[in-house]
Formats: sequence, structure tokens, C-alpha cells
Amino acid sequence: METDDGPRTRIVAAALRLLEEDGPEAVSTRAVSAAAGVQAPTIYRLFGDKQGLLDAVAAQGFTSYLASKTAAEASDDPVQDLRDGWDQHVGLGLAHPALYRLMYASSAPGSPAATAAVEVLGKHIRRIAEAGRLRVPEERAVGLVRAVGEGTTLTLIATPEDQRDPRLAESAREAVIAAITTDAPALPDPGPVPAAAALRASLPDVDALSPAELGVLREWLDRITSAP
Repeated sequence: METDDGPRTRIVAAALRLLEEDGPEAVSTRAVSAAAGVQAPTIYRLFGDKQGLLDAVAAQGFTSYLASKTAAEASDDPVQDLRDGWDQHVGLGLAHPALYRLMYASSAPGSPAATAAVEVLGKHIRRIAEAGRLRVPEERAVGLVRAVGEGTTLTLIATPEDQRDPRLAESAREAVIAAITTDAPALPDPGPVPAAAALRASLPDVDALSPAELGVLREWLDRITSAP
């Protein structure tokens, strides 16, 4: 088993360092092999080609990002947790622009690390649904947060720092939150859509119904939450 300072780890670390210091053009096989202290054939043997190496760097970025997100303890307010997660996401992009572009604009879709990141976001959205505060289907909420959050971050990265709108990320965040959530229910009955979303989020814990019955109930609840 490879140790922490084995060739694969050294190669990925060297590629990440070159990426962050000098941009993606600096991540050549020759430069990475020299920085990692290995022969170029070792890179091809471990990663296949340059794209395979870049995918590994993106996966490492996702792994580190997920570790920081899962380390944060959930509060009693899932909507505030979503805000905090949004700010953390934008902060990652501004602190590591080249890595962020690689992770969210250039990496292979459907990679295990990227899928895990979406699952973490899905858990945030499910907590909002369970609290009766989600006004749209969970899948749509996840899609909106991803589309607007990633687009906002890439826009900020592409804008010279002295020309960035300091309120852009906050405005985008609040627009999405307003579109997908309701205020905390003041009454036991928060209304049909949030109630349906909350029940939909709890279906994995229901064992009193058959799979067929759960499928029918899920379809009904999706109709309610998708109603205009």
C-alpha cells in the first residue's frame, strides 16, 4: 500500500501546486514529473494521461472541500446552514480560483468526488424539507443552488478583483433562498407545499408501506410540491 509520500500522492500534490501557482498551462507532464521527483512514464502508468492527472487533482480538491464541510456541525436552523455553506463555497472559489475552475468547469462529470459533493448539498436541502420550509421539490432546489452558486462563483473569478461587486454573492444567495424556502412556520400547519415537501423528505424512514405504495405516495407528493 502506498504511503502518504508515495509517488501518486507526490504527483498530485506537485500538480496542484503548479496549478495554483501558475495556472493550468503550467501543469505539463514534464513540469509535474520534475516537481514530484519521478519519471514521466510513472505519471502515465498511474493516471493514463494528463487529463487523468487533472481529474485526480480535482478529486483531491473535492475531498478536501468535503472534509471541511462535513466537519462543520449542523445548527438548529437548516436555512442558515445553507447560507453558511454557500459562503464557504464562494470562499473556496475566490481563494483557489484555478482549482475551482478545474473542479467545477473542467473535471469529468459524474466523478465520485463530484457526486459526493452533490450528496452533501442534498442533505442540506433535505433538512430544510424536513423542517417544513422547502417550497419546491428537493431535486429542483439542489439544481438551483448548484446552478446559481457555481455560476456566481465562476463570474466572480472571471472578474478582476478591483471590479467585483462585493454584494453579488450575497444577492444571488438570498434570491435562491427566497425561491426555494419559506419563512419558519409560525403555525402547526405551514401550508400544503412545505408539508408535502417535509413528508417527501421523510419517506426513507417510512416502513409501514410497501415499495409500490411508497412510489405512489412519492408521485402524489411530487405533484403537490411541483404545482405552480
